[in-house]
Amino acid sequence: MTTALSVRDMTVVYDGFAALDRVSVDVSHGESFGIVGESGSGKSTLLRAVTGLTRFQEGSLTVDGRSYDGRKRDADFYRTVQMVFQDPYGSLHPRQTVDRLLLEPLVIHGFDEVDRRIARALDEVGLGSGFRFRYSHQLSGGQRQRVAIARALIVEPKILLLDEPTSALDASIQAEILNLLEQARRDRHLTFIMVSHDLGVISHMCERVAVMKGGEVVETVPVEALERREFSQDYTRRLLTASEGFRRD
Repeated sequence: MTTALSVRDMTVVYDGFAALDRVSVDVSHGESFGIVGESGSGKSTLLRAVTGLTRFQEGSLTVDGRSYDGRKRDADFYRTVQMVFQDPYGSLHPRQTVDRLLLEPLVIHGFDEVDRRIARALDEVGLGSGFRFRYSHQLSGGQRQRVAIARALIVEPKILLLDEPTSALDASIQAEILNLLEQARRDRHLTFIMVSHDLGVISHMCERVAVMKGGEVVETVPVEALERREFSQDYTRRLLTASEGFRRD
């Protein structure tokens, strides 16, 4: 399969601290690729560096055959790549209706038939037109995250970056959001790059996983290898044990 996104030797430094230290990953078209690691390992920094929210000082980024520098991105990039953030309470403007939140990216990217596209986006995430003129404070956490997903999908991207998309939600809602994302990936033939601290979520959603520690990728393995405990790094074993929780003898 051809490569949808390639990161080579990417380095991000804050005040002398390497948040990313020569990180390299390759993600194929249509693949669902997971990134796991403890807090502070560099998972979210990698996604932010890809989107241009964080500048990378060294290395290279190639998306759909085009190269991008440390920070600057153009409109074509954001038509191709969209991101769903961890916190649905912080990622939606509190003074904008759902209609305005979904209209803005359509206007920016010059789409027509905006009413039809907004209605379709809301239906796709299971909300419907009754939510169109509500404000974010009138929505539950799960409903807000559905709006955030609709906003990302409405410009018809090829690659979706998912930064802990369910960790801020109640356990009863998490499976619904994950199933919604998986359905969207199948219907739209999307490429996913998903960050999570939960290996159970990664095992359910992804085909390969990169394990990060201290700003580095220590190994990349198929998800089936995790399930069979076929990996080379002791850190991966400890991460898997921690994700499974404590067991009573």
